[in-house]
Amino acid sequence: MHNNDIIILKGPEVKSLLAGREIELMQAVRMAYETHARGESSLPHSTFLRFPNNQKDRIIALPAYLGDGWEIAGIKWVSSFPGNLEIGLDRASALVVLNSSRTGRPEAILEGSIISAKRTAASAALAAQCLHNGNKADRVGLIGCGLINFEIVRFLLAAQPEIKQFVVYDLDSARGEQFGRKCRKAFREVEVEAVDDVRTVLRSSTLISIATTAVSPYIDDLSEISPGSVILHVSLRDLSPEVILSSDNVVDDADHVCRAQTSIHLAEQLAGNRHFIRCALSDILSGQADARSHAGSTVIFSPFGLGILDLAVSKLVRDLGLKQGLGTIIDSFLPESWADDD
Repeated sequence: MHNNDIIILKGPEVKSLLAGREIELMQAVRMAYETHARGESSLPHSTFLRFPNNQKDRIIALPAYLGDGWEIAGIKWVSSFPGNLEIGLDRASALVVLNSSRTGRPEAILEGSIISAKRTAASAALAAQCLHNGNKADRVGLIGCGLINFEIVRFLLAAQPEIKQFVVYDLDSARGEQFGRKCRKAFREVEVEAVDDVRTVLRSSTLISIATTAVSPYIDDLSEISPGSVILHVSLRDLSPEVILSSDNVVDDADHVCRAQTSIHLAEQLAGNRHFIRCALSDILSGQADARSHAGSTVIFSPFGLGILDLAVSKLVRDLGLKQGLGTIIDSFLPESWADDD
């Protein structure tokens, strides 16, 4: 590639390049978290584009810079339109733009929804591995039967192959059944049981992943959950602030997750402080904090979803694409320098 060129990687190419790389992606996500914890990143708050009289649809811009060997800047532009499911489209669509951290010039445009789903699942599986503190879970509960929990299944199975069964719930029972069929087809020797209520999922396992499109809390009681459970609260708005305040809370970044009316944000408003957040996941990864506050505590991991993770995965995709000759290079995408144009 020359200075004015740009590479474009389409969805099928991104999917092909990331296939079977779950453990590698988890390691990339871990390294990105650790780089961020060392202060070798720049991470402005995400910007939410919302629409009047419409609480569900949104488009989010996540700019970021990741240094300390990564040396990449960029932005993810991701939309979430839950109503798309009713017309046969995916809820989320996205693209990622990567810029040179030396010149600022855009170098790559990548389909971003696959990258977003993979980095989210890698983060969740990393947290599950870390927070479960060596304990083994052969059964996992899932609330929400969409792409994100499907990818979380993929990454959990790669990291914890002892898992054999998933208990799943979705508001749309047909989606729950479809989810089961997709899992059984993609992941051999895995059992999937679709159930009729959230409570059954909560008492089914010590590891639970919540990935829905909820805009306000609907789970206000964890009394039926097993002691020592881990909840991956990926969708961020399902648990009541009272539930948050009564649990052991780990986040990816407190400043980012305490906004946009997440459950953690609501808990902060109720408590008047952030003391209920024990630590960031990176603190546990680095050994600065324990996996849980005390034996038997319910740990809730609330990841806002940081743009640095999109950059880490996107850089891997870009580099693999160039190495393997995938992607479309657009010659002279950028104009010639104005200073040289006489």
